[in-house]
Order: sequence, then C-alpha cells, then structure tokens
Amino acid sequence: MAEAVDKNKVIEEYKVHDKDTGSCEVQIALLTARVTHLTNHLRTHRKDFHSRRGLIAMTSRRRKLLNYLKRTQLDKYNEIIGRLGLRR
Repeated sequence: MAEAVDKNKVIEEYKVHDKDTGSCEVQIALLTARVTHLTNHLRTHRKDFHSRRGLIAMTSRRRKLLNYLKRTQLDKYNEIIGRLGLRR
C-alpha cells in the first residue's frame, strides 16, 4: 500500500532545526496529516473498522502530544494549533 502522506514535505514545513525529525511539532503535524488522510478514506469505506481503530489510536497519540506541548511550551502549542487548523 502506497503512503499518501508526503512525510518529507511535512517535516520540512514543521521542523525546528535542520536535522529535526522527531520534535513534538513534527510528530503532531505528521499525525494530523495521517488523520486527515484516514478520515477521507473512511468516508468512502464506512465499514473499515480496522482502520477506524487505527484512527482512534492516532488521535489519542496526537492528543497526548498536544497536552505535553501545552503543559511545557504554551506559545508553541498555540502556534501549532493555529498552523494546523485544530480547535476551531
């Protein structure tokens, strides 16, 4: 199965420094891209419950990372929320 999310593009956009691939911001952005892709997949394949379970796991992981970022660096949390369009 081909990956529809372009990881390198997301990492380039959200990285903190040159060799950054695993900071909270990058992880949250990658999870958001995967959640968006999987949500679109589930709109057409409504009975794909295995993918739905993965989606719930991804959103939980993103929620935990966002809580950590909010607890430690509130300004970065507000910035990433704004850039990704979360919390309308």
